[in-house]
Amino acid sequence: MIQNFFNLFLKSNCPICQRATSSELCPNCTKQLYKCQINDASVFWKPPVGVFAWGAYGGILKQAIAVMKYKKHPEVGRLLGQWLGQQWLEDVPLQLPRKFVVVPIPIHPEKLKKRGFNQAAVIAKGFCDVTGYHIKEDLLLRVQDTQTMHSLSLRERSKNLTGAFTVKNLHTHPKRVLIIDDIYTTGATALEAVITLNQVGIEVIGVAASAITLKQKY
Repeated sequence: MIQNFFNLFLKSNCPICQRATSSELCPNCTKQLYKCQINDASVFWKPPVGVFAWGAYGGILKQAIAVMKYKKHPEVGRLLGQWLGQQWLEDVPLQLPRKFVVVPIPIHPEKLKKRGFNQAAVIAKGFCDVTGYHIKEDLLLRVQDTQTMHSLSLRERSKNLTGAFTVKNLHTHPKRVLIIDDIYTTGATALEAVITLNQVGIEVIGVAASAITLKQKY
C-alpha cells in the first residue's frame, strides 16, 4: 500500500499523449514509436556521406520530435538518442575507424537561448550514454541564424546554409567525428557541416539521426 502511494506521486503525464506514466513515455506511445523503427538502420550508409537512421520520419515519431523541440521536453530527445545508440551497437556499419568523437549539429545561440537546449546535443548525449563514445558539443558552431527550411527546395536549403557553421578555434581537433542530428531530410545541413569540418582537416565518418525522410533517400 505504501508503494502504491509513492507510485501515485511518481507518475507524470506522457509528453506525447498526456496519459499518466511512470517513465519518460507511456507504454502505448513507446509501442507506436517502435513501429516507426527502420529494420536495418545502416541501409543508408552510402557515399558520399553515410547516414545511420533509427526511424522513418512521420506519424508519431514526427510528433515526438516536435514535442521535444517546441514543447520543451528534452527527455524525449535523450530517450530517442538512447534508442539510436542501441540500434548503432546492433547494426553499426562495418569498417569504421576505431576512434572518433560525436559532434551534434548546433543551433544558433539566439535559438538556443529561446529553446533552452539543442535537440541534436540532447540526442547525442543519449547516444553516448549507450555507446560510450565521447561528445564534443562545442566543436561545431552555428554562426548564421538560418530560416526554417521545411518549405524550401534542396537548392534553397543549400543556399540558406552556406557559411552557416564554423569550427571553434581549439588547439587540438579530433581527427574523425560522427555527426548527430534529430532529422535527416535532404542532407543539406549535414553536407554543409561536413564541408566546414573537412576544411580544417577533420574527417566525418558519417551522420546518425533519430529520423530520416525516406522519400529523400530512395
